[in-house]
Amino acid sequence: MSTQAPEPTAPSGLAHAILLDGRGGGERLDWNGIARWTPGDGALWLNLDYTAPDAQRWLALASHIDPVIRDALLDDDPRPRAAAHGDALLLIVRAINLNEGAAPEDMLSIRAWIEPHRMVTLRHRKSRSIKAIAAELDRGTGPAAIGPLTASLVERVLEYAATRVDTLGDAIAACEDQVLTETRGELRTQLADHRRRAIALRRFLAPQREAFARLAQVPVPWLDANARARIVESADRMTRTVEELDAARDRAAVTQEELQSKVGETTNQRLYVLSMITAVFLPLGFVCSLLGVNVGGVPLQHEDWAFWALCGLFVGFVALQLWFFRRRGWFG
Repeated sequence: MSTQAPEPTAPSGLAHAILLDGRGGGERLDWNGIARWTPGDGALWLNLDYTAPDAQRWLALASHIDPVIRDALLDDDPRPRAAAHGDALLLIVRAINLNEGAAPEDMLSIRAWIEPHRMVTLRHRKSRSIKAIAAELDRGTGPAAIGPLTASLVERVLEYAATRVDTLGDAIAACEDQVLTETRGELRTQLADHRRRAIALRRFLAPQREAFARLAQVPVPWLDANARARIVESADRMTRTVEELDAARDRAAVTQEELQSKVGETTNQRLYVLSMITAVFLPLGFVCSLLGVNVGGVPLQHEDWAFWALCGLFVGFVALQLWFFRRRGWFG
């Protein structure tokens, strides 16, 4: 009698569901706990992988999220934005991709639907920002309500973005220092790579600056004064971060131009030296080729002193050329 192996089950799309206790901690729930939850139990934070079948099923059947909002949350390539819908909020932000083997500029999207007593965050790739907030709740030092939870999410996303921009700026500054002493090809490649990364980051951080500024002004009642003040500070810091990113990108462009100018100047100097050498030896080569033809009539070809006389003539001619070049200022 043969026994078939059980079919592998699909991984759950429920990354975590935490019921906030109002004191900085929380209780983790499963799908059954989520189904039994009511707003009277306290604030609930769900973090889902929107590509998993069970998460998609819950979003479609049990989330009670408007289909238009749900489609916006599941968009393939959403732009950062914040928009109020009654007393709820649609928030989409981009976070630095810190997953192993990924480029930080390949930013991941965090989509959030925030109600007075519930936050639903959707992501496909793991986010270190979300993971850090969940760890704080497990330790009992996290946010106590939906407003502070929203402010914490914004601050975490901004923290990693600002750190990445600072790292990129330091790398460009190092290249600026190297330009003074080096013109190697690797440096040009590094500058081009840094500039490309800055452009890729700005694609999402610039609209995110507008999203944060809009978030600080949305009229939702659950966003208390303290949380709103934290978001205002985050919006201001995001503006400075984008400005620093623009400055880093412009510095990379200027450094590239300076490096290219230095390479061009070095090339011109070498060509100038070769031109001077050519100007000196071209007449001598012409005379030597003329006297070296294998025909009769070459003067003094049987005289022993003629060779040394010709060498003396060449030396005098070269000296005359050098004097003329120096007089005209062609030696710089």
